[in-house]
Amino acid sequence: MKIVLIVIIFLFILIVAKVFYIQVIDYDKLNDYASNLWSRNLPVKADRGLIYDTNGEVLADNITTTSLVVIPNQIKDKESTAKKLAEILEVSYDDMYAHVSKQTSIERVHPEGRRLSYEVADKIRNLKLDGVYLVKESQRYYPFDTYMSHTLGYVGIDNQGLSGLELMYDKYLTGKDGAIKYFSDAKGNKLELSEVYEEPQDGMNLTLTINKDIQASIERELDNAVTKYNPDRAIALAMDPNSGEILGISARPNFSPNNYQDYTTEEINRNLPIWATYEPGSTFNIVTAENDT
Repeated sequence: MKIVLIVIIFLFILIVAKVFYIQVIDYDKLNDYASNLWSRNLPVKADRGLIYDTNGEVLADNITTTSLVVIPNQIKDKESTAKKLAEILEVSYDDMYAHVSKQTSIERVHPEGRRLSYEVADKIRNLKLDGVYLVKESQRYYPFDTYMSHTLGYVGIDNQGLSGLELMYDKYLTGKDGAIKYFSDAKGNKLELSEVYEEPQDGMNLTLTINKDIQASIERELDNAVTKYNPDRAIALAMDPNSGEILGISARPNFSPNNYQDYTTEEINRNLPIWATYEPGSTFNIVTAENDT
């Protein structure tokens, strides 16, 4: 009896110790596991850092757009939802049905549901469909369009830098996305619990030595030269001789970063003032001196 009693007490102590470990020591880890099972995130995109000229003029800005995401488990009538969304987005019913029926916790409708116009977004919002959400998304915008396009570069549809300064300083310009956290059961049904908003962290801003007024003069004169002489290429670069700061830089041909998809890879990746060679000619003369002694 004593041996049995000792064994029982020992087992009881082990159980109490295990419960204590789970409830106190390992609580955070297990709580995270549980939270991941019944919490979902609607992404809130961070704004990319702005690019300024030396006087604070914005050379690379952001505009707010709207994108479509769906939560398939919350969509009760998938056929009707797919039909209505397909009509508004002007895509095939089969493609949209594939999105709303996908076996995933959240589905981004890409690319037809990205960067929607205000009119299209309002039509979707007014439908008030279960499991259909519109989320904020930031889109890069270049207010001076083709100005120093090769130097500034451009960003892709996911706001990642793909060339120029946008690529070189991408890790600084890129912010940290936030989210709207909501809670659902195992079947994906939304629970009546308060949503949690995690605010996005915008990227760092970048200030250049470029002077917008000098840049505008360069762009104008390059356009005049191309119109008058129709050269294969034209290059202009203005530098402060005392500091080496670049005050203006551009070339022809150039492109529009706002519509980079309309250009070839060669057109958007050739930053002529940086990599093209130039023969000094009469701008570089050797001066010699003789010493009679």
